[in-house]
Amino acid sequence: MKKLLIAAVTTAALVGGSVAVAAAANADSGTVVRVVDGDTLVASINNADHTIRLLNVDTPETKDPNQPVECLGPEASKYLEEKLPPGTKIKLEFDAERHDKYGRTLAGVFAPDGSLVNAEIAREGLGIPVQFGANGKFLPPVTAAYEEARAEKKGLFSEDAECTLPAQLAKTAKALDTATAAAPAETSAAVGAAATALTTELAAAKAFRSIFAASKDAQRAVYWAGLSAAAATAGLKILDSKVAAAEKKRDELNSRTVTLAAAEKKAKEERIAAEARAAAEKKAAEERAAAEKKAAEDRAAAEKAAAEEAARLAEAEAERLRRLPVPIPYIPPAPQPYVPPAPQPYVPPAPSTKYTGPRCYAPGGKSWRPC
Repeated sequence: MKKLLIAAVTTAALVGGSVAVAAAANADSGTVVRVVDGDTLVASINNADHTIRLLNVDTPETKDPNQPVECLGPEASKYLEEKLPPGTKIKLEFDAERHDKYGRTLAGVFAPDGSLVNAEIAREGLGIPVQFGANGKFLPPVTAAYEEARAEKKGLFSEDAECTLPAQLAKTAKALDTATAAAPAETSAAVGAAATALTTELAAAKAFRSIFAASKDAQRAVYWAGLSAAAATAGLKILDSKVAAAEKKRDELNSRTVTLAAAEKKAKEERIAAEARAAAEKKAAEERAAAEKKAAEDRAAAEKAAAEEAARLAEAEAERLRRLPVPIPYIPPAPQPYVPPAPQPYVPPAPSTKYTGPRCYAPGGKSWRPC
């Protein structure tokens, strides 16, 4: 890279010398009116406005109605606006062809400080070298500036600007690494979520890979400016290995999700059964406690009723006794003198006419005779 950069700078110096020799006969000057985009501006030359297209540099598109705004296109436009604000005096140098098919003036544009703006844009990593037909006059300094930007990883070579190819490659690889190396989850839901997240990152990575692996001829050259062919090949190899690792991890997560789901289902069933047993035991204990409580309450109620009845009877008896008439004191009768009964005369009993001696009964016991 250093050898290439030194060679490019040397070439630029040599070409710069030849450019300076011819400048007096093939130069013009003007005043900036406005910037159109990163490689195009409008300048007033001899009191007429001319659209100037910077030679040998191409910046990301912002104005083409058939193209979306490209990565770092607004930044390239902003850089040119800050470099050449309206009213800035500029020097123009031309090459073999002074106009393109759109009628724009093709030129090398020099700022008041003498710097070649075409190269300065490339030095910021906001443009790439490009050949316009036979016009290659400013290609060496633009190429040298482009290589400087590559070495310093600026602009289109930076991983800090999210839209650049290096940034997208790094972001995709990091996203896969993060999703693949996520801490293991302990529930089927969490593992399933991790698998879903990894699947999403894989889909995004594969979509990016399909663009990344496509032929460069199918893409704008600016899109690929951030990666050399070797870097693109190495990046694709790394991306493929990370995709393979992520797919393996995704399959493991899906398998673990199934295993955990089965274990969780069994644990749930066992928990439900245990809860049902506990609920039944609790209900039975509550029913026993309720029955014992009711029996105790019934006994207490019966005892209370018996006590109340005994108290009522005692009170009734006390009331009955209270209502009894006062007893008359007993006065024993005065003792009577003993008068013996008068003696009775003896009267002998009358003689009996009945036989009182032994009797002999005839058979049958119906008649008898004295014995």
